[in-house]
Amino acid sequence: MIQHVEPEGPYAIGTALEEHGVEVDLRQIFCGEELPDDLVGYCGLVVMGGPMSVTSDAGFPTRRHELALLERALQLRLPTLGVCLGAQLLARAAGSNVYAGSSGPEIGFGVVSLEKAAQEDYLLSSLASNQTVLHWHGDTFDLPRGAVRLCANELYANQAFGLDGNAWGFQFHFEVDRNAIAAFVDAFEGEVIASGLDPRDILAETPEALGRLGNLREQVSTRYALLVAAFQPVDESLAQR
Repeated sequence: MIQHVEPEGPYAIGTALEEHGVEVDLRQIFCGEELPDDLVGYCGLVVMGGPMSVTSDAGFPTRRHELALLERALQLRLPTLGVCLGAQLLARAAGSNVYAGSSGPEIGFGVVSLEKAAQEDYLLSSLASNQTVLHWHGDTFDLPRGAVRLCANELYANQAFGLDGNAWGFQFHFEVDRNAIAAFVDAFEGEVIASGLDPRDILAETPEALGRLGNLREQVSTRYALLVAAFQPVDESLAQR
Protein backbone atom coordinates (compact mmCIF):
# COMPACT_ATOMS: atom_id res chain seq x y z
CA MET A 1 0.00 0.00 0.00
CA ILE A 2 1.36 3.40 -1.02
CA GLN A 3 0.56 6.51 1.04
CA HIS A 4 1.79 9.79 -0.42
CA VAL A 5 0.92 12.32 2.29
CA GLU A 6 0.07 12.01 5.96
CA PRO A 7 -3.63 13.06 5.82
CA GLU A 8 -4.51 10.64 3.02
CA GLY A 9 -4.06 7.36 4.81
CA PRO A 10 -5.81 4.06 4.10
CA TYR A 11 -8.44 4.42 6.85
CA ALA A 12 -11.27 1.90 6.20
CA ILE A 13 -9.29 0.09 3.49
CA GLY A 14 -6.41 -0.66 5.84
CA THR A 15 -8.76 -1.67 8.63
CA ALA A 16 -10.67 -4.10 6.39
CA LEU A 17 -7.47 -5.71 5.11
CA GLU A 18 -6.17 -6.28 8.64
CA GLU A 19 -9.54 -7.62 9.82
CA HIS A 20 -9.41 -10.24 7.06
CA GLY A 21 -5.95 -11.42 7.93
CA VAL A 22 -4.00 -9.51 5.30
CA GLU A 23 -0.59 -8.23 6.38
CA VAL A 24 -0.43 -4.63 5.20
CA ASP A 25 2.93 -3.40 3.94
CA LEU A 26 2.35 0.35 4.14
CA ARG A 27 4.96 2.45 2.34
CA GLN A 28 4.71 6.08 3.49
CA ILE A 29 6.38 8.14 0.80
CA PHE A 30 6.22 11.34 2.85
CA CYS A 31 8.45 9.67 5.45
CA GLY A 32 11.02 8.76 2.83
CA GLU A 33 10.16 5.06 2.75
CA GLU A 34 11.16 3.28 -0.44
CA LEU A 35 8.86 1.34 -2.71
CA PRO A 36 9.39 -2.36 -3.46
CA ASP A 37 11.28 -3.16 -6.63
CA ASP A 38 8.67 -5.70 -7.72
CA LEU A 39 5.42 -7.34 -6.62
CA VAL A 40 6.73 -10.81 -5.85
CA GLY A 41 4.92 -12.19 -2.81
CA TYR A 42 2.20 -9.53 -2.80
CA CYS A 43 -1.53 -10.26 -2.95
CA GLY A 44 -2.70 -6.75 -3.87
CA LEU A 45 -1.69 -3.16 -4.54
CA VAL A 46 -3.40 -0.07 -3.12
CA VAL A 47 -2.36 3.46 -4.11
CA MET A 48 -3.83 6.32 -2.09
CA GLY A 49 -4.31 10.01 -2.87
CA GLY A 50 -2.19 13.12 -2.70
CA PRO A 51 -1.79 16.62 -4.15
CA MET A 52 0.84 15.63 -6.71
CA SER A 53 0.33 15.58 -10.47
CA VAL A 54 0.43 12.36 -12.45
CA THR A 55 1.92 14.33 -15.35
CA SER A 56 5.03 15.67 -13.60
CA ASP A 57 7.96 14.42 -11.51
CA ALA A 58 8.07 17.76 -9.69
CA GLY A 59 7.45 17.04 -6.02
CA PHE A 60 6.70 13.46 -6.97
CA PRO A 61 9.97 11.48 -7.10
CA THR A 62 8.22 8.09 -6.98
CA ARG A 63 5.84 8.81 -9.87
CA ARG A 64 7.54 6.65 -12.50
CA HIS A 65 8.18 3.85 -10.02
CA GLU A 66 4.52 3.80 -9.03
CA LEU A 67 3.38 3.75 -12.64
CA ALA A 68 5.70 0.80 -13.29
CA LEU A 69 4.29 -1.07 -10.28
CA LEU A 70 0.74 -0.42 -11.43
CA GLU A 71 1.54 -1.58 -14.95
CA ARG A 72 3.00 -4.78 -13.50
CA ALA A 73 -0.02 -5.26 -11.23
CA LEU A 74 -2.28 -5.08 -14.27
CA GLN A 75 -0.14 -7.61 -16.12
CA LEU A 76 -0.29 -9.99 -13.16
CA ARG A 77 -4.02 -9.37 -12.58
CA LEU A 78 -3.21 -8.44 -9.00
CA PRO A 79 -6.19 -7.02 -7.05
CA THR A 80 -5.49 -3.31 -7.45
CA LEU A 81 -7.18 -0.27 -5.96
CA GLY A 82 -6.44 3.38 -6.71
CA VAL A 83 -8.04 6.24 -4.77
CA CYS A 84 -8.01 9.86 -6.04
CA LEU A 85 -4.39 10.36 -7.17
CA GLY A 86 -4.16 6.57 -7.12
CA ALA A 87 -7.04 6.35 -9.60
CA GLN A 88 -5.33 8.84 -11.89
CA LEU A 89 -2.09 6.85 -11.70
CA LEU A 90 -3.98 3.65 -12.48
CA ALA A 91 -5.64 5.29 -15.48
CA ARG A 92 -2.27 6.50 -16.73
CA ALA A 93 -0.66 3.08 -16.17
CA ALA A 94 -3.48 1.60 -18.27
CA GLY A 95 -2.59 3.95 -21.12
CA SER A 96 -5.06 6.79 -20.58
CA ASN A 97 -4.65 10.56 -20.33
CA VAL A 98 -4.70 12.54 -17.08
CA TYR A 99 -5.17 16.31 -17.16
CA ALA A 100 -6.55 19.34 -15.32
CA GLY A 101 -10.32 19.21 -15.09
CA SER A 102 -12.11 21.78 -17.23
CA SER A 103 -14.76 22.31 -14.55
CA GLY A 104 -12.20 23.23 -11.89
CA PRO A 105 -11.55 21.61 -8.52
CA GLU A 106 -14.17 19.35 -7.01
CA ILE A 107 -13.92 19.52 -3.21
CA GLY A 108 -16.28 18.53 -0.43
CA PHE A 109 -19.15 16.10 -0.05
CA GLY A 110 -21.25 15.36 -3.09
CA VAL A 111 -23.26 12.68 -4.85
CA VAL A 112 -22.19 10.27 -7.56
CA SER A 113 -24.50 8.03 -9.55
CA LEU A 114 -23.74 4.38 -10.06
CA GLU A 115 -23.79 3.40 -13.71
CA LYS A 116 -25.67 0.32 -14.86
CA ALA A 117 -22.39 -1.59 -15.05
CA ALA A 118 -21.88 -1.07 -11.32
CA GLN A 119 -24.68 -3.53 -10.58
CA GLU A 120 -22.53 -6.26 -12.14
CA ASP A 121 -19.34 -5.11 -10.43
CA TYR A 122 -17.84 -7.12 -7.60
CA LEU A 123 -17.15 -4.12 -5.36
CA LEU A 124 -20.28 -2.07 -6.05
CA SER A 125 -23.14 -4.46 -6.80
CA SER A 126 -26.27 -4.13 -4.62
CA LEU A 127 -25.54 -0.54 -3.56
CA ALA A 128 -28.11 2.23 -4.06
CA SER A 129 -27.85 4.14 -7.32
CA ASN A 130 -26.86 7.46 -5.67
CA GLN A 131 -24.00 7.63 -3.19
CA THR A 132 -22.57 10.41 -1.05
CA VAL A 133 -18.77 10.61 -1.31
CA LEU A 134 -15.93 13.00 -0.54
CA HIS A 135 -14.42 14.80 -3.52
CA TRP A 136 -10.95 16.33 -3.38
CA HIS A 137 -9.35 16.70 -6.80
CA GLY A 138 -8.54 19.14 -9.57
CA ASP A 139 -7.32 16.70 -12.22
CA THR A 140 -9.35 14.12 -14.05
CA PHE A 141 -8.72 11.38 -16.61
CA ASP A 142 -10.06 9.69 -19.70
CA LEU A 143 -11.46 6.20 -19.30
CA PRO A 144 -8.73 3.65 -20.07
CA ARG A 145 -9.24 1.38 -23.04
CA GLY A 146 -11.19 -1.68 -21.97
CA ALA A 147 -12.30 -0.08 -18.69
CA VAL A 148 -15.91 0.16 -17.54
CA ARG A 149 -17.29 3.38 -16.10
CA LEU A 150 -18.85 2.61 -12.72
CA CYS A 151 -19.69 6.01 -11.23
CA ALA A 152 -20.31 9.48 -12.64
CA ASN A 153 -21.73 12.89 -11.81
CA GLU A 154 -22.58 16.05 -13.71
CA LEU A 155 -19.21 17.70 -13.09
CA TYR A 156 -16.90 14.82 -14.05
CA ALA A 157 -18.09 11.73 -15.89
CA ASN A 158 -15.25 9.44 -14.85
CA GLN A 159 -15.68 9.14 -11.09
CA ALA A 160 -14.91 5.42 -10.86
CA PHE A 161 -13.93 2.65 -13.26
CA GLY A 162 -13.18 -1.04 -13.26
CA LEU A 163 -10.64 -2.83 -15.42
CA ASP A 164 -10.55 -6.56 -16.18
CA GLY A 165 -12.45 -7.44 -12.99
CA ASN A 166 -9.37 -7.00 -10.79
CA ALA A 167 -8.46 -3.30 -10.81
CA TRP A 168 -10.52 -0.29 -9.74
CA GLY A 169 -9.97 3.44 -9.74
CA PHE A 170 -12.06 5.73 -7.53
CA GLN A 171 -11.60 9.44 -8.20
CA PHE A 172 -13.47 10.22 -4.99
CA HIS A 173 -12.72 9.20 -1.41
CA PHE A 174 -14.94 6.46 0.02
CA GLU A 175 -12.53 5.29 2.75
CA VAL A 176 -12.75 8.30 5.05
CA ASP A 177 -13.96 8.75 8.63
CA ARG A 178 -14.21 11.78 10.94
CA ASN A 179 -10.49 11.80 11.63
CA ALA A 180 -9.78 11.74 7.91
CA ILE A 181 -12.07 14.70 7.18
CA ALA A 182 -10.49 16.75 9.96
CA ALA A 183 -7.02 15.90 8.63
CA PHE A 184 -7.98 16.81 5.05
CA VAL A 185 -9.44 20.16 6.06
CA ASP A 186 -6.48 20.99 8.27
CA ALA A 187 -3.85 20.07 5.67
CA PHE A 188 -5.61 21.45 2.59
CA GLU A 189 -7.55 24.40 4.01
CA GLY A 190 -6.13 26.70 1.35
CA GLU A 191 -7.56 24.50 -1.41
CA VAL A 192 -10.99 24.61 0.22
CA ILE A 193 -10.97 28.40 0.46
CA ALA A 194 -9.62 28.80 -3.09
CA SER A 195 -12.51 26.69 -4.38
CA GLY A 196 -14.99 29.10 -2.79
CA LEU A 197 -15.96 26.91 0.17
CA ASP A 198 -15.76 27.43 3.91
CA PRO A 199 -13.81 24.69 5.70
CA ARG A 200 -16.20 25.00 8.64
CA ASP A 201 -19.10 23.99 6.41
CA ILE A 202 -17.36 20.75 5.42
CA LEU A 203 -16.69 19.93 9.07
CA ALA A 204 -20.29 20.74 10.03
CA GLU A 205 -21.61 18.48 7.26
CA THR A 206 -19.30 15.60 8.16
CA PRO A 207 -21.41 13.58 10.65
CA GLU A 208 -24.49 13.37 8.41
CA ALA A 209 -22.48 12.89 5.20
CA LEU A 210 -20.41 10.08 6.69
CA GLY A 211 -23.63 8.36 7.73
CA ARG A 212 -24.74 8.36 4.10
CA LEU A 213 -21.29 7.22 2.97
CA GLY A 214 -21.14 4.29 5.40
CA ASN A 215 -22.55 1.51 3.22
CA LEU A 216 -20.27 2.33 0.31
CA ARG A 217 -17.21 2.60 2.56
CA GLU A 218 -17.81 -0.69 4.33
CA GLN A 219 -18.85 -2.72 1.30
CA VAL A 220 -16.04 -1.66 -1.03
CA SER A 221 -13.37 -1.95 1.66
CA THR A 222 -14.59 -5.36 2.82
CA ARG A 223 -15.07 -6.86 -0.62
CA TYR A 224 -11.65 -5.66 -1.75
CA ALA A 225 -10.10 -7.14 1.40
CA LEU A 226 -11.78 -10.48 0.71
CA LEU A 227 -10.44 -10.45 -2.83
CA VAL A 228 -6.90 -9.79 -1.61
CA ALA A 229 -7.14 -12.41 1.15
CA ALA A 230 -8.12 -15.06 -1.40
CA PHE A 231 -5.41 -14.16 -3.93
CA GLN A 232 -2.39 -16.41 -4.29
CA PRO A 233 0.83 -14.39 -3.98
CA VAL A 234 2.84 -13.87 -7.10
CA ASP A 235 5.75 -16.29 -7.21
CA GLU A 236 9.21 -15.77 -8.62
CA SER A 237 8.67 -17.84 -11.75
CA LEU A 238 5.56 -15.88 -12.72
CA ALA A 239 7.25 -12.57 -12.04
CA GLN A 240 10.00 -13.41 -14.50
CA ARG A 241 7.61 -13.91 -17.41
